[in-house]
Amino acid sequence: MKAPEVKKLRDEEIAAEAARIRKKLFELRAQTISEKVKDSSQFKKNRKDLARLLTERSTRTKKASK
Repeated sequence: MKAPEVKKLRDEEIAAEAARIRKKLFELRAQTISEKVKDSSQFKKNRKDLARLLTERSTRTKKASK
């Protein structure tokens, strides 16, 4: 998910997507313990997507509080 895509999302969608990505990261960590992860680059991709979402959320809350 790229930054322009994130900016188009509503606040509820950002929260839902962040929760989905957190769950996916948890599942990936669990997979590393129990089995081999096929695509280890998914960790980095998911962390970056989560950071984009959280950055957009904090930017919106800062704009709203001004």
